[in-house]
Amino acid sequence: MSIRILLVEDDEHICNTVKTFLSEAGYKVDTCLDGSEAYSKFYDNTYQLVILDILLPGMNGHELLREFRKINNTPILMMTALSDEENQIKAFDAEADDYVTKPFKIQLLLKRVEALLRRSGALAKEVSCGKLTLLPEDFKAVYDNEELSLTLKEFEILMLLVQNRSRTLSHEIILSRVWGYDFDGDGSTVHTHIKNLRAKLPENIIKTVRGVGYRLEEST
Repeated sequence: MSIRILLVEDDEHICNTVKTFLSEAGYKVDTCLDGSEAYSKFYDNTYQLVILDILLPGMNGHELLREFRKINNTPILMMTALSDEENQIKAFDAEADDYVTKPFKIQLLLKRVEALLRRSGALAKEVSCGKLTLLPEDFKAVYDNEELSLTLKEFEILMLLVQNRSRTLSHEIILSRVWGYDFDGDGSTVHTHIKNLRAKLPENIIKTVRGVGYRLEEST
């Protein structure tokens, strides 16, 4: 499973330079030059990391950070020319994961990216949650040492729930992250796949939050 990064930077030269280095390091990179576009892309797609400038047209980086945290806990690295203590504290208070000031050494940025991905488990060859183990590279799921026979969409839903295990995901978010923003479907598509997924799990670890969506509970 490839690592997908959202890079939000309004300076085109910096944006292109960072994208080039990240791409050469093997990451898939989506870029945005303004805050409003960044919000739409983050809402409609699944990213393993966000690199976020603060001084942006549209929504600024602090506003975006707060909005992103309402959606999920994807690692966020602030990359900005604002080196003062006030902005750094403000970012960390809003749950930023790291903070890099410009100018910076590109190799140091790459190492920070790698560290955040490793810490979040995105670089792991397997992701565990209780009795459940997911093998992203092979799209395999194992529960209590027994491999589950899942479709690709079922695996992607399960991975999404594991990555956001502390949050309740709405039908709309699951639909946009797994099927894509342009998919011509509705909440019944998600409901059907969740129903099939539950039937294949030895225990019901996918809980329904009435009127909201679904949340994963760790097996014991």
